[in-house]
Amino acid sequence: MDIQKRGRYVEYMMAGKADVRDEDLLRRLAAGDEESFREFYQRHQAAIFRFALHMTGRADAAEEVVQEAFMTLIREAGKFDTKRGAPQAFLYGIARNHVRKLLERERRYEPLLDEESLNENGSGMALGGSPDEHLLAGMARAEIVAQVRGALGLLPRHYRAAVTLCDLQEHDYASAAAILECPIGTVRSRLARGREMLAAKLRGVPAARKPASGRR
Repeated sequence: MDIQKRGRYVEYMMAGKADVRDEDLLRRLAAGDEESFREFYQRHQAAIFRFALHMTGRADAAEEVVQEAFMTLIREAGKFDTKRGAPQAFLYGIARNHVRKLLERERRYEPLLDEESLNENGSGMALGGSPDEHLLAGMARAEIVAQVRGALGLLPRHYRAAVTLCDLQEHDYASAAAILECPIGTVRSRLARGREMLAAKLRGVPAARKPASGRR
């Protein structure tokens, strides 16, 4: 390790990982600091995976998106501009592009239930209770998750992204707008329409058509 890199590493460790801003991590990452990349990856990998999983409906596709997104980040970290948004929005933008490329490449896909993604322990069932209760609860939840994920996978991509970010990942409108690179009003309209379409698909009823001019 050369003196310059060693100095950055010592500075990083002394500052404390939790106290380092994402902006600083990206700046150091762009300069080739591997520790900063590892920290940035640990902070955001899970959220990007969940986003990709909801968008593609498949765990293997989500893993591919995560890998490609962070590989792209290594190459393009120097392009990050604080005037254009937060580091998280920058990373989501990269991931969204890889989701689009993957879906366009495959064109047709079937949303699948990844049972190990149902909860943190990968069992699909809550802790506590009898084995029979575990089985019934797990089956019921698995069925609901499968239905929601399947219906979500049928939404047009821009509606699916709005529902995923705002309802499933709890981003506020401003954050979602930064990630999707569109006005907040567009996020609101896409979210409302996406919710309507999702509810209709879960009921098995076609959603009412909206004028084309309302889409952006």
